Amino acid sequence: MEFPEQTLLDCYARMCLIRAFEEKLAELFSRGLLGGTSHFCIGQEACAVGVIAAAREDDWLISNHRGHGHLLARRLELQKVMSELLGRSDGYCGGRGGSQHLSAPEKFFLGTNGITGGGLPIATGAALALQYRGSTQVAIVFFGDGASNQGTFHESLNMASLWKLPVLYVCENNRYGMSNPVEKSCAGGRVSARAQAYCLPADTADGSDVEAVAQAASKALEQVRSGAGPFLLELLTYRHCGHSKNDPRIYRSKTEEQKMWERDCLRITRDKLLRRGIPDSRLEQLKIQAAEQVQAAAQQSLQAAFSSREETLAGVFA
Repeated sequence: MEFPEQTLLDCYARMCLIRAFEEKLAELFSRGLLGGTSHFCIGQEACAVGVIAAAREDDWLISNHRGHGHLLARRLELQKVMSELLGRSDGYCGGRGGSQHLSAPEKFFLGTNGITGGGLPIATGAALALQYRGSTQVAIVFFGDGASNQGTFHESLNMASLWKLPVLYVCENNRYGMSNPVEKSCAGGRVSARAQAYCLPADTADGSDVEAVAQAASKALEQVRSGAGPFLLELLTYRHCGHSKNDPRIYRSKTEEQKMWERDCLRITRDKLLRRGIPDSRLEQLKIQAAEQVQAAAQQSLQAAFSSREETLAGVFA
């Protein structure tokens, strides 16, 4: 599947925005301005952008702890996302959700999730609701290779298969569950192979190639939307950063990291655009614009007010 030139340019711009956003968050974290921990998706941008480019705007998304890319690929407002992560009152959840619990139902986004594999049963339940309503919408859930070892993964796929639920399970296999390589945690080394146990169709695609991701996701979504039931899509990707901000990455070599930078999704997309005759200066300008947008959002959010005590405690029941 080869995107039209403008579509590929739009995807590249969106990926640049996600990359700039994550890099800015890393800076804010190091300055003590971003609370808690942070899990960045640097290197995985093509997964979010490719899948969501193939989805409908009213398909429901469910994310995980590494969800900033999914939020921005769905085109949530940059500044409102930034404010939420910084705990400000003008964030999507009034600053109470933060990175791990940000939801935006008005954008058909059911939330990020701090529990490994926690989004899988939520997506399965959402798909049951869609089926009950007779909707043509699909629930799409993103999770990592580590989550495929959780009971929620197996329970969700089994139930979805039995009931033919309209859900697309997207595994972003970045090769490491925290510090544990997938070869040591997943028998056979491929998450997609596990679909056979639950009679699900599955596919594996190059998660560093946004066009390959979109093509695989489009085929999967077409099948799910037809009423055929759930689908498991495994995207082979890589996180250039650590599991979280404090991860020194001593479990993998510098040689491996350098080799994977050569397969960086932004580099691959940029090379495709250059081969199509897009000037390098135009692509560089897209990167600059993304950085400027993120910087402006950060400045505005840092000047915004924190939630009041009343706002912070609203909606909490005990």
